[in-house]
Amino acid sequence: MRMYVCGMTVYDYCHMGHARVLVVFDMVRRWLEASGLRVTYVRNITDIDDKIIARAVERNEPINELTQRFIHAMHEDCEALGVLPPTHEPRATEYVPQMISLIDTLKDKGLAYQDPQPDGSAGDVHFSVRDFPSYGQLSGKSLDELRAGERVAVVLDKRDPLDFVLWKRAKPSEPADAIWPSPYGPGRPGWHIECSAMSCALLGYHFDIHGGGADLQFPHHENEIAQSEGALRGDRPQAPYANLWMHNGFVRIDNEKMSKSLGNFFTIREVLTKFSPEVVRAFILRAHYRSPLNYSDFALQEARAALVRLYTALELAGFTAAPTDEQAKDLLEAAMQSPHEQAVAFREAMQDDFNTPEALAALFVLATDINRLVAAQEGKEASALAALLRGLGLTLGLLGRSTRAVREEGAHASGLEASEIEAFIAERREAKASKNFARADEIRKMLLDRGIVLEDSPQGTTWRRG
Repeated sequence: MRMYVCGMTVYDYCHMGHARVLVVFDMVRRWLEASGLRVTYVRNITDIDDKIIARAVERNEPINELTQRFIHAMHEDCEALGVLPPTHEPRATEYVPQMISLIDTLKDKGLAYQDPQPDGSAGDVHFSVRDFPSYGQLSGKSLDELRAGERVAVVLDKRDPLDFVLWKRAKPSEPADAIWPSPYGPGRPGWHIECSAMSCALLGYHFDIHGGGADLQFPHHENEIAQSEGALRGDRPQAPYANLWMHNGFVRIDNEKMSKSLGNFFTIREVLTKFSPEVVRAFILRAHYRSPLNYSDFALQEARAALVRLYTALELAGFTAAPTDEQAKDLLEAAMQSPHEQAVAFREAMQDDFNTPEALAALFVLATDINRLVAAQEGKEASALAALLRGLGLTLGLLGRSTRAVREEGAHASGLEASEIEAFIAERREAKASKNFARADEIRKMLLDRGIVLEDSPQGTTWRRG
């Protein structure tokens, strides 16, 4: 299975909108591999772009230093969120020769042109949209619907306002490290041609899945199709650029898309000062990948409480330690083969367009059943279900930590150390033994007010973040 996903433009820290792209397609990759497929996953880095150049000039910093710093930060965010490294992570600046080759092919086929500017100097190289009859096949937009003033400002060296740039001629004000030599004059590639070159260089023309955020469907992905099929499809009419297009929905705040341009974004790093990476991952997966995702502290607190509920069931069944890599592999493989009703429901949900909300619902049914079996002192059956719960969770990149780590995280969120909570539990136990029920109730209420829920069972009292 060959999959390409449009990655980050690295001029700033990643925000929660980027986190959704990273986690969603990591989930897709994990599920395909859990299903027995060998996945080649390419996620690119855009390290040359107008915004990158502007930021580097603003900071009087070489472009490579700026981009390398934010690439390193992105990798730290990915590692924190449990996002596996892609098979290949190409940088646009490493594939400029391939981009020029694609532009040469498009020009030879009459799909690209370079007209002079009004002063007679060479202009940018543009793709001729009206010479590619199937333009609009992904977005469903017809050429007649695409008016110049609605989408693109008229540029004097364009033959048609719908045409988009393939190669940008260097401007006198641009730094030297933003300029490459080419047959079309010194300059740099347009954004759209970058992904066509990188995807086809690493996966070949005609691959399985192309993904990215919903905002990329038009014009970026539409333009990718036009360039790639225009240059490489040739006499293979049944071989599209990509078989399947997947677009994750926006992360929204107050009914607006989270974005740097609107200034309404939270970086991943900011969010991780308040919530654990696994909570952020669970928050993202609680919504279907195509649906809008509304960001709020309350929604993340709900995700944390839901995650703790699953870990509590694991703990009650004796699954307190984090699994080793080998144990995790065995648990995952067993879960993918299990005939249990909830395992079947989980797999069917994931096979139905990666329906993670329905898959997670199956996990909560398992947690309820585990709690019931523990209460009935049916430990062997509870342990079997806990193994299944953890194995299924691992296919999503969840439930791989120790219950102690989860508890300490909950204690930190409440402002109490785990040792302090345990001390209050011991005091409550002594109060109940001496029939001082008023004090026992007082301790329970005090902890509940701090977000700590006590759960009594024949095995003793446990606590979780509520």
